[in-house]
Amino acid sequence: MDFVLGFLDRRAEWRQAMKIRALVVDDEPLAREWVRSAVAEDPDLEVIGECGDGFEAADAIRRLKPDLVFLDVQMPGLDGFGVLEALAPEEIPAIVFVTAFDQYAVRAFEAQAVDYLMKPFSRERVEEAVRRVRELVKGRSLDDFRDSIGKIVEKIRRDRAFPEWVLLKAEGKNVFVKVRDIDWIESSRNNVRIHVGPVVYMLHETTSAIASRLDPKKFLRIHRSAIVNIERIRELHPWFNGDYAVILRDGTQLTLSASYRDRLREFRRFGT
Repeated sequence: MDFVLGFLDRRAEWRQAMKIRALVVDDEPLAREWVRSAVAEDPDLEVIGECGDGFEAADAIRRLKPDLVFLDVQMPGLDGFGVLEALAPEEIPAIVFVTAFDQYAVRAFEAQAVDYLMKPFSRERVEEAVRRVRELVKGRSLDDFRDSIGKIVEKIRRDRAFPEWVLLKAEGKNVFVKVRDIDWIESSRNNVRIHVGPVVYMLHETTSAIASRLDPKKFLRIHRSAIVNIERIRELHPWFNGDYAVILRDGTQLTLSASYRDRLREFRRFGT
């Protein structure tokens, strides 16, 4: 509920602004293009950017500070729910969720926080969602917004569960490994290498697929090819071209790339 206060603080700025600044987040390029085209003729709305995954979206929201985000629920890596959880309360703008077939999401959005779009959606449906945002800005439904979005996010946090164990294969054997014991993960072509102490497990998965099943409060993506358990981080040092050196407790050195340096906010938040 705290993030609602941050959103409400923006209302005064919105009343003075000429346009609502919107960000479109979806892993499907055609879906992003359809939203763009649906609002292209709206003189009071400007699309200021697009993102194809949740990590990029969280960074863009912090950097661009949009008034409105069309946010896909299901994305590889970090989904729409994870984006909300990765942001500080005051960073979250108005959200119009987008979903294809997730029945859980549909039930969660029955309260209609701001709005949600069910794929495939029509141009008229997008325009209706924008109208709801305008009504919210004018203060016509602030009480409804406060109640419904708070209930939805609380339900997401309460019901959302991440695995405590993962089944990995090593030397022809299936081995159960506690997720909390994973130190870091790196991509290796079409596989990932999972580092657990001195043992390295190979798994035929993409980095994004693995990231989508890990708790974003405990595992952070610091590079397009690396995910780290934040409890294993010992030090961070400025490196070259905006990159940072990430030193793990066992001495392993990884790179936090410049495009992911907003992750430093997350590291500080967890006291690492």
